[in-house]
Amino acid sequence: MSIALGKLFDLESQESGGSPLFMSPAPSTDPQPISGDKNGGDGGRIPVEEWLPITESRKGNVYTATFHLLCSGIGLQVILLPAAFAALGWVWGTIILTVGFVWKLYTTWLLVQLHEGVPGIRISRYVRLAIASFGVKLGKLLGIFPVMYLSGGACTILVITGGKSIQQLLQIMSVDNTAPLTSVQCFLVFSCIAMIMSQFPNLNSLFGVSLIGAFMGIAYCTVIWILPVASDSQRTQVSVSYATMDKSFVHIFNAIGLIALVYRGNNLVLEIQGTLPSDSKNPSCKTMWRAVMISHALVAICMFPLTFVVYWAYGDKIPATGGPVGNYLKLYTQEHSKRAACFIHLTFIFSCLCSYPINLMPACDNIEMVYITKKQKPASIIVRMMLRVFLSLVCFTIAVGFPFLPYLAVLIGAIALLVTFTYPCFMWISIKKPQRKSPMWLFNVLVGCLGASLSVLLLVASAMRLAQKGLHANFFSP
Repeated sequence: MSIALGKLFDLESQESGGSPLFMSPAPSTDPQPISGDKNGGDGGRIPVEEWLPITESRKGNVYTATFHLLCSGIGLQVILLPAAFAALGWVWGTIILTVGFVWKLYTTWLLVQLHEGVPGIRISRYVRLAIASFGVKLGKLLGIFPVMYLSGGACTILVITGGKSIQQLLQIMSVDNTAPLTSVQCFLVFSCIAMIMSQFPNLNSLFGVSLIGAFMGIAYCTVIWILPVASDSQRTQVSVSYATMDKSFVHIFNAIGLIALVYRGNNLVLEIQGTLPSDSKNPSCKTMWRAVMISHALVAICMFPLTFVVYWAYGDKIPATGGPVGNYLKLYTQEHSKRAACFIHLTFIFSCLCSYPINLMPACDNIEMVYITKKQKPASIIVRMMLRVFLSLVCFTIAVGFPFLPYLAVLIGAIALLVTFTYPCFMWISIKKPQRKSPMWLFNVLVGCLGASLSVLLLVASAMRLAQKGLHANFFSP
């Protein structure tokens, strides 16, 4: 127990050699710096938790947590699920989609329990849990890149997808079917709005944004699957086929990768739980688990009908190769009225805008941690604002410079999948220390190894697909 406490009390500076230490104890109602002494006391320690945006406010509740989880859970990748079915077919598509959902729910439960896995300590960041579980060097090596990719990378993809969707919306609304703005201008419009929305002081204060994002996500998912049902589908059904022509390893695993990408997001579970109050009578895990169950039920209500109905309606018309979400968005709306197409694009754009701040928050938290480490004081409003403007500019620059990133989603995302499917299992073993070869120990080892194997297979399949088909790398030419 003392070893675990030691790891958690000094996560950011165990290798800094004399730099200030930062405590991560649970519950502090008076965030005052702890004065030093010359007799081996806690000299130099400051309560960094109360100064960082993720844990600055712990006044959340089951509703705020639910909408945060919904906003981050109904991602833009949901629209790609019918494409995976076009490659896998009804049976295997349904099996893999269901198994992935249950798998994600299980690893989320592990993380919720590990948030306060050590009595008296709250671990409100994924990287900290990785360090506490695997040690400083290995924890940083395994945790930092996937988490930062899921944060900054997700925001970059949102800029690309949201910008392209704005351009498509303008094109639908125009008389001559041409967009008045270029792709870069649309990226800029999206980034400026998202940058403004990211200026909320802390994660808990984003509740309103997450509420709107959750409703927008539910709206576009619902309309996308209701339109084919409400329209005269019998005429379309005649020419629809559900046969899977390409059964190669590359094609099948690329489709599995599209499904797996939908279940990313475990990098935000601990952070969202960190916004909840906790005490011995009402630990945060109870509130968080209720929020997880409610949000996952709503995600399933959106995700499964969209996948089944859209694949039923379009079948082999859906390109099964992945790529930009906007291509699929256009496919789903081209057979319906302009009004329906505009509604789907608008709600989708608002969903992307609302997802941006919550996905950016871990990166904001990390960069503020660096500032606090150097200055030993909380970031002022101006400093916090400038740091977020800087991060948004980085995401915009990458989006403009590498607009082909959606084509690499499975390749890069395969590494980040470890955050969802693998690491939580081994973290549970490391922190909880179940008896060796007990059912819980064996199950977590098995699930963790399966997750690692899946990640490797997806990496190989994506690399082979790139080698076969190539990549149109249109640098700085979106």
